[in-house]
Amino acid sequence: MSRFRFVFTALIGLLVSPGISPAQQMFVFFGTHVVGPSKGFSLAKFDEETGVLSPPSFLLQAEAPAFFVLDSAGKHLYTVNSTAPEFKDTGEGGMSSYSIDPKTGALTLLNTKSTNGGDPSYISLDHTEHFALVANYKGGSVIVYRINPDGSFGDQTAFDQHTGKGTDPTRQSKPFAHSIRVDPTNRFAICCDLGLDKVFVYKFDQNTGSLSPNDPPFATVKAGSGARHSCFSPDGKFLYVDSEMGSIVTVFAWDSDAGKLTVVQEISTLPPGFTGVSTDAEVLVHPSGKFLYVSNRVATGPGSIGVFSIDKDSGKLTWMQDISTQGKTPRNFAIDPTGRWLLVTNHDSNNGLVYRIDSDTGKLSAVGNPISIPYPFCERFLPVGNAD
Repeated sequence: MSRFRFVFTALIGLLVSPGISPAQQMFVFFGTHVVGPSKGFSLAKFDEETGVLSPPSFLLQAEAPAFFVLDSAGKHLYTVNSTAPEFKDTGEGGMSSYSIDPKTGALTLLNTKSTNGGDPSYISLDHTEHFALVANYKGGSVIVYRINPDGSFGDQTAFDQHTGKGTDPTRQSKPFAHSIRVDPTNRFAICCDLGLDKVFVYKFDQNTGSLSPNDPPFATVKAGSGARHSCFSPDGKFLYVDSEMGSIVTVFAWDSDAGKLTVVQEISTLPPGFTGVSTDAEVLVHPSGKFLYVSNRVATGPGSIGVFSIDKDSGKLTWMQDISTQGKTPRNFAIDPTGRWLLVTNHDSNNGLVYRIDSDTGKLSAVGNPISIPYPFCERFLPVGNAD
């Protein structure tokens, strides 16, 4: 059987998955974070009524896709590639754009650009979806590209190289830019740098895609804790930053007029009485704004998801639950568009697990058993036919 017929047959099989009504189905994209034949992106189907996830089928070979996002119309997928053959001689990573077939979920590569820095770890879109923002982890830098009308990457519009070091001589000997995203007003960009314990605030021009330092240019997290990812509350009043090395979430009040961050709270992401070693990965606020979730990569034993309630007035967090991911090294996770389900993948045990979200408490309960996914790094939901 030809490779094309194999992929086509697999996709058709997903579309007619038994026991799942087409009206209830979503696509789920997974990225396999290694290099080699039949490694790249895979596709599963998800039943939004029952929480049942089908086994993923191989979709398209790609070069070590790491963090990736979809545009709001479901027409394009944008990823950073930890390695890229085109830029091997320079040591730079890549970023790739794809079009999405709305009926089958099939991906078509549009183009790949250099990130001008090593090991890119994060990509996001501004609210106009005219620009893609990338953080280079080993490069310690951020870069912005314009997005062309056809969804491909256009010209570079901004670049900033961080300098300095943190307090940990082993992990903070230089800058390690770990994430970048715009604020709800689309006037500022927020970058977490693990190596510097800084949360940079840039002025972002949504017309030109340029970045310039804000005044003040950054806020800080606890020394040696390593700022990693961030997310805003739905009302835009608070920013939540998880620190990888310290297993801490720092709650900042956000002044959207001045672009200023003020610390409100620091809270451990680990359950009371935890005595082991763990590092944080992803942090997300529930669409309702009532709950916050963070993934804990426990050194020995399975990882976990920490669940917190959010006080809507103060933004402060209260620990609610710590639940096993039934696998090792959970990196990223995603909440489905209905807000009823959370999907986490475990990079070092090659699996993923769905949880039901309690709408009153935010607590999680596992649905079924983990499914097999090779070296997963990221996952994204897309309603079937969303791009029509």
